[in-house]
Amino acid sequence: MNGAHALIETLVRSGLDVCFANPGTSEMQLVQAIDQIPGMHPILALFEGVVTGAADGYARMARKPACTLLHLGPGLANGVANLHNARKAHTPVVNVVGDHALHHVRFDAPLTSDLEGIARPVSHWVRSAQSPAELAALGAEAVAVAGTVPGRIATLLAPADSAWTDLPADYRAPAVQAAAALPQVPSHQIDAAAKALRQARNPVILLGGEGLVGEGAFHAGRIAAALPVRLHAETFNRRLERGAGRVPISILPYFGERVLETLAGADLILLAGSKRPVAFFAYPGKPSVLVPEGCDVVPLAGPTDDAAAALRALADALQAPASPSRFQTAVEIPRATGTLTPQLVAQVVGRTLPEGAIVIDEAITCSLPCQMATLGAPAHDWLQLMGGSIGDGLPLAVGAAVACRDRKVICLEGDGSAMYTVQALWTMAREGLDVINVILANRSYTVLNIEFERVGVGSPGPRALSMLDLGNPSLRWTDLARGMGVNAARAETAEEFEQILRSMLGTRGPHVIEAVI
Repeated sequence: MNGAHALIETLVRSGLDVCFANPGTSEMQLVQAIDQIPGMHPILALFEGVVTGAADGYARMARKPACTLLHLGPGLANGVANLHNARKAHTPVVNVVGDHALHHVRFDAPLTSDLEGIARPVSHWVRSAQSPAELAALGAEAVAVAGTVPGRIATLLAPADSAWTDLPADYRAPAVQAAAALPQVPSHQIDAAAKALRQARNPVILLGGEGLVGEGAFHAGRIAAALPVRLHAETFNRRLERGAGRVPISILPYFGERVLETLAGADLILLAGSKRPVAFFAYPGKPSVLVPEGCDVVPLAGPTDDAAAALRALADALQAPASPSRFQTAVEIPRATGTLTPQLVAQVVGRTLPEGAIVIDEAITCSLPCQMATLGAPAHDWLQLMGGSIGDGLPLAVGAAVACRDRKVICLEGDGSAMYTVQALWTMAREGLDVINVILANRSYTVLNIEFERVGVGSPGPRALSMLDLGNPSLRWTDLARGMGVNAARAETAEEFEQILRSMLGTRGPHVIEAVI
């Protein structure tokens, strides 16, 4: 047995059973080990940003990490943008990155790079194995460091000789290490939060992370049944359970002035699995911190704390009812007609969304209409872009569909964002993933047209506009999708869109709808 076999065997014993991969020469021993050791399902992606984004989506739904397999510094660098998103989402990921053999590094071969320097900004833990036995031991440690949701990013560098060298005769397989328990909020912090809520006239609980799913959302609903408190989610969230029968939680808007309007009159913002709201960007003459004047901000639980337990303890301290008193009611959406607009796309999605769907939201300027139109849709999960680095939507859909093969995944995706990681469509086809990708084709980086005015530089001229325009030539999404083995159709009216969407909802497998808006 060599180091590669020992590492893969250790990862499998530690509970990892999916590897999103784009390997190269330095990873061939690891590729062979995955082939020979049962229990690890390899999934090839044609770009590393798809690999890392898919690992993010998988962990959000499976609530455990996947393994990625990447090729040296440039391969890791190609995946950094979506590791940034995963890091902001507090998603657990275990990266295995091949490196040159230790004796080869000093020759400065073409692919030699500062691999640790690339890994550290998007990793909580980086280690490099110096021997085959250490490679396996570090694999067990990496899984424990990554943990579950919320988790961390662990990056294990695997020099080729640590993978190909045989293990010593006295080698003993490393023990599986347990992930650390989530930090518990101390009782005095619970008491302070309860006191602040009782004294507030117009309190808001800003929920994030585990406060938006399962027990966290349930206990937040209990608190809202005991006190006149508003429940809001952060603007971007790892996963939000919403729809009919769920505790209603309103997502904060994107633009800072809209956030301040939403929070106007609040005298307390209690943070539960969230951070205080701040503007996505700085704007001349506008605040960075989006807290109304005179409003106190009180922390209950941070994004990596056990927010669900803290909300339960707070609800008990407030002597809240045993269950929430308010749940989202079902809303019947009327049939949409006419030439497609973002609002009509949203209306059709809200009208047709199936029970148990997983919605990936990278719709950018179309996000708000889609969020509003699906409030009363059948119960579903809503996954968002967390770190602001666009190109996460299609990979998130890959990972979510791998984690939940019995659920329909709907990816609401801007055409500009989709082109960053369009290769994800090929992986969907190869794996037969049940994903409907709605490409919102407005032929523009529309959000940048809006931001051009907001940053105070005046009206854009023709050369500036050319850098925000996706026409000349226009992307032909049906051709792009079919070229990667994905069924595709084009819709220009609401009637066409609904007919196509309903047909695809009834047919398993990956699909693309080019929704021209």
